[in-house]
Amino acid sequence: MRIEIESEHLNGLKVLSHPDVFEDDRGFFVEVFRRDLFAQLRLPTEFVQLNHSRSGKGVLRGLHFQWEPAMGKLMRVTLGSAYLVAVDIRKGSPSLGQWFGMEVSARNKKQIWAPAGFARGFYVLSEYAEMQYLCTGVYNQQCESGIRWDDPRLGISWPVAAGTAPILSDKDRKARTLQEWLATPEADHFQF
Repeated sequence: MRIEIESEHLNGLKVLSHPDVFEDDRGFFVEVFRRDLFAQLRLPTEFVQLNHSRSGKGVLRGLHFQWEPAMGKLMRVTLGSAYLVAVDIRKGSPSLGQWFGMEVSARNKKQIWAPAGFARGFYVLSEYAEMQYLCTGVYNQQCESGIRWDDPRLGISWPVAAGTAPILSDKDRKARTLQEWLATPEADHFQF
């Protein structure tokens, strides 16, 4: 089976595709991670945590990140569809404050690799969506934060229907702007 880097963005973010999906009347089979292929593509081969979440239509989660330990995420949608977003928050990066977003679904089987130094989030497009993400660091509540999903400096074009508001957690409603985050000492953990 093959795993390919379909495209690269923002000095480190990669979209992975799987050209070899075996489908028949029973369903499908695809390899989503294989250490030797990831090593050949210069992708991480050591993941320490697998997260799985389910959210309803209109839920927006993010933009989340963690600095201690720094955490990269390999994200995919296993049920439904969602619009995945990653924002470069690394000081000194030529793409600092720039974002990348795309629809990822159980149907298209794409994955997005966003290394440490990216804030990540998603907006659910289908009735429900289930997300899975392999992480390179173990979750540490003391060293996590978020950037506002609607930070005007970022200008993210979320596919939120006109006249509606996304469903947010209290934590995401209270998240900082990128400028506020960059003014903290913790922001120095992410240098380009």
